[in-house]
Amino acid sequence: MRTILYSDLFDYPLTPEEISHYLIGVACDSETVRARLAAPVWLQGRIARVDGYVTLAGREGIVRKRRERARCSNKIWHRARAFVRILSCLPFVRMVGVTGALSMDNSNEGDDVDVIIVTAPNRVWMVRAISLMIVYAGRLGHSTLCPNYLLSEEVLPLQQRNIYIAHEFVQMVPLYGLVVYERMRAANPWIEVILPNAREPFHPRAEYNPGVVGRVMKGLMERCLSGRLGDRFEAWEMRRKLRKFRPQLMKSGGSAVLSKDQVKGHFEDHGKHVRETYDLRLKEFSLMGTAYVQDPPPPEAILVSG
Repeated sequence: MRTILYSDLFDYPLTPEEISHYLIGVACDSETVRARLAAPVWLQGRIARVDGYVTLAGREGIVRKRRERARCSNKIWHRARAFVRILSCLPFVRMVGVTGALSMDNSNEGDDVDVIIVTAPNRVWMVRAISLMIVYAGRLGHSTLCPNYLLSEEVLPLQQRNIYIAHEFVQMVPLYGLVVYERMRAANPWIEVILPNAREPFHPRAEYNPGVVGRVMKGLMERCLSGRLGDRFEAWEMRRKLRKFRPQLMKSGGSAVLSKDQVKGHFEDHGKHVRETYDLRLKEFSLMGTAYVQDPPPPEAILVSG
């Protein structure tokens, strides 16, 4: 029920296989999950089955919503793959993964393509600046790329550790840099405590690597920008953006992290709202509260000066 309740926050009914994959806090095989659903005891009357999906009782209408969003997502994936191909050719980009609603085929028409980007050390701000050029180009074609989280290979262990971050990570669809993706998984073993069955992406997609021309261009750009020129641009861009974002960073309630190794521009903490709402839903069903939620890092972990 905890697993179904969490997914319901996003109007997203689950198949039995998905319930098994995203089962919260319990390592369990899919056959056992199917057996529990086929002969419910405590769940009887609290859940419903519709065309192979499991929903909360009274929430059967979200099955239609999931199907509509899946159709929209299929169109957006075409743009997402094109974005990833371009991003993979950028200097110092080591991994690209699609996150957010699209990673679950749960996007509405016109939604952004959210991505996480892992960069080489000391090149987070440079990669962000270059990737923004692709963002602006995409807007001209009515396609919106949103590189909402960039981090260096040196900080693969995630700072925030809670059910929302765990879900966002395991739902991520890595499309470039699978070796780095595996390193990132290994650096965050706490995720398996919350979601022990989700050891692999549920919907893996083919990896997109730069072609010969892309690899040559990437290598040349990295060679040109690896020395003092790149270091100076990196430092200048970080100082410039920190000055710009300082007023937003000083406001409470956000989850933004801006440092030499990370750029996470979430000035409004959507994850906090999700966790608080989830907690309330658990209490409605007399279920355990925040056992699988940890507090975010203290404010001093956020860099607000150059």
